[in-house]
Amino acid sequence: QVQLVESGGGLVQAGGSLRLSCAASGRTISSSTMGWFRQAPGKEREFVARIAWSDINTYYAYADSVKGRFTISRDNAKNTVYLQMNSLKPEDTAVYYCAFRESLAGDFTSWGRGTQVTVSS
Repeated sequence: QVQLVESGGGLVQAGGSLRLSCAASGRTISSSTMGWFRQAPGKEREFVARIAWSDINTYYAYADSVKGRFTISRDNAKNTVYLQMNSLKPEDTAVYYCAFRESLAGDFTSWGRGTQVTVSS
């Protein structure tokens, strides 16, 4: 079982930046898929970004709403995944969750508790 702990959330003005971190323990995240999701009040949880590794390539995917503003990255030495969020908008306000799955496809099987991001206008 992988344990995930998010950090880095906070309050920021529109146009500002934040970097979220997701520290994994229990197993290495190399050769797996890590994702970021978010859930705003009164809304369903939605996909934000994911990064997946195989023996040959690294694969990235982003929601249309964050393309060009958010960047997902990893540090294998720290077993940590990051989400750099730039040009933040009030509609980015949500609880952000980190998630893990073993393979390139399928359901995410481990989730963190989330970190709150609030963007003021």
